[in-house]
Amino acid sequence: MVKIIRVEKGSEYAKQLLRFVENCSWHEVKEHIAAILRSWEFTDWETMFAAEENGKIIGMASIMKTDYYPIPEIYPWISCIFVTEEARGRKISGLLIDYANSYAKALGFTKTYIPTEFTGLYEKYGYHYLRDIVNYGGDTDRLYVKDL
Repeated sequence: MVKIIRVEKGSEYAKQLLRFVENCSWHEVKEHIAAILRSWEFTDWETMFAAEENGKIIGMASIMKTDYYPIPEIYPWISCIFVTEEARGRKISGLLIDYANSYAKALGFTKTYIPTEFTGLYEKYGYHYLRDIVNYGGDTDRLYVKDL
């Protein structure tokens, strides 16, 4: 059974999550996420979530004030969504997103945002396309929003 855990700074899960990220196949961003975890750059309500099954982390997500986009007025961002190849197809990313949304709603937020290059993925979790956005690298991504 998959369990979603809010990862706390300095916890054993934080150490496990860092090892998970360092060894994951998401080569484009894993060093960036690992650096965030090493320095624990999260403030206030920002955090990471881990999907665990049989004592092993198989996925992750974060909730943050900012992401890789110069749009400070839009938050919270649900980001860093990743599930191992072996665990894909079981809606684990949906469990992570639902958990992050419940967390955001408990904090009083009424919307969450997900940036992505994909079309057709986050719509199945209740998100709808808002607009195209340009990241700090100059690439264009799609911004999705969900009312909580």
